[in-house]
Amino acid sequence: MPVPPEQGMKKELKRQQYLDLYYYMRLNRAVEDMMVKLFRQNKIVGGLYSSLGQEAISVGTAYALEKKDWLAPMIRNIGALLVKGVRPRDIFMQHMAKYDSPTKGKDGTSHFGDLDDLHIVSPISMLGDLIPVMTGVAMAGRYLGQKIVTMTWIGDGGSSTGVFHEGLNFAATQKAPFVLILENNLWAYSTPVRKQVPLENLADRAKAYGIDSYIVDGNDVVAVYSVAKEAVDRARAGEGPILIEAKSFRRMGHAQHDPAEYVPKEMRAYWEARDPIALYERFLSSEKLLDAKSKKEVEEKIDSLLAAEREFAENSPMPPPELAETGVYCTGDDCHKIRAKWERPIAEVTPPRSSVKAVWTVPGFGSGKASDGANAPIHFGDTHASQHRVGNDTKSANGGKPAAKMAAKAAPKKTVKTAGASRKARR
Repeated sequence: MPVPPEQGMKKELKRQQYLDLYYYMRLNRAVEDMMVKLFRQNKIVGGLYSSLGQEAISVGTAYALEKKDWLAPMIRNIGALLVKGVRPRDIFMQHMAKYDSPTKGKDGTSHFGDLDDLHIVSPISMLGDLIPVMTGVAMAGRYLGQKIVTMTWIGDGGSSTGVFHEGLNFAATQKAPFVLILENNLWAYSTPVRKQVPLENLADRAKAYGIDSYIVDGNDVVAVYSVAKEAVDRARAGEGPILIEAKSFRRMGHAQHDPAEYVPKEMRAYWEARDPIALYERFLSSEKLLDAKSKKEVEEKIDSLLAAEREFAENSPMPPPELAETGVYCTGDDCHKIRAKWERPIAEVTPPRSSVKAVWTVPGFGSGKASDGANAPIHFGDTHASQHRVGNDTKSANGGKPAAKMAAKAAPKKTVKTAGASRKARR
């Protein structure tokens, strides 16, 4: 079970950081509550997925990123979008398929991003596919000298997809500055974790790829932020990708259409008593960081903001019919401009400074060069390599002795051994 909140939450942040985390969690929940109302009024045209009970994960992890860093949310990460700077009106309009939405009404769910200013990559419906994508973004940022970190999220069910493992292996091999948040909310739609994974801790999956991992109480926003900040700092310092498993509970069904009657009542009651916002409010009060007056001020601020944002969204027009035939394919600069943003001298990563000899070495098996008509003298076992040239030097795997003579002397012995082995095999 997760660590009790009174043991987990520590007063190590600045006062404003504590209050920021509280504000964004409250805003996250209020935005989703308002969207539920819009959904029931048939004003939301797509699916609606709740993060009730998981707000601390989205908010705490995204808050650990810097402005220049990149993230790619999944369907339950509205809190991360809000922390990154997305306006509630854009989230409302996106789900209402309005013309002023980020996708101009062409998508009715969470598939939108902001590549220019907020550094948000749009969600991909195929679970796990964002892992190699964000690994690529991290590698590109490193190549350009941007010193960025990328982040995305995946669920417990999504961690069983093939691309999860392929992507994580790719990130590990490239030592990409990438942080993956694995939200273990105990249910993959209607399948409990214990029936789809033979592990107690999904963080153990990181071991297969030689990368570090953390396990954190996903209902303790301070713990989530602290662990995420450490992981982000380590990734930025060049330590490679890191996996964080945040243990929590999905208190609503998969989407609005799912009543989640398959969840045991005792399990739901346990986690409802561990609501991350209620736990955090108690912590803030005990540390004299929040009182009734300041709590009311936060509530009034959010209510006022969302009333204005909802009004703007509802007054936004629906997209005109002729818009349907535009934007199907990117046609170049008249669609949008994509330019590399260099923050290092280009000469560092272009020839001649970046060029290397087309020679490879296989430990224990000699060395070779690119296919140019010459021998590639990689050898195996006790078979000696042929003499070859690397650059201007003549080398061989036998310390400079004529390779042809050495091979000739070894040949009879090798032939006898091979033939004997073959006869034995035929018996």
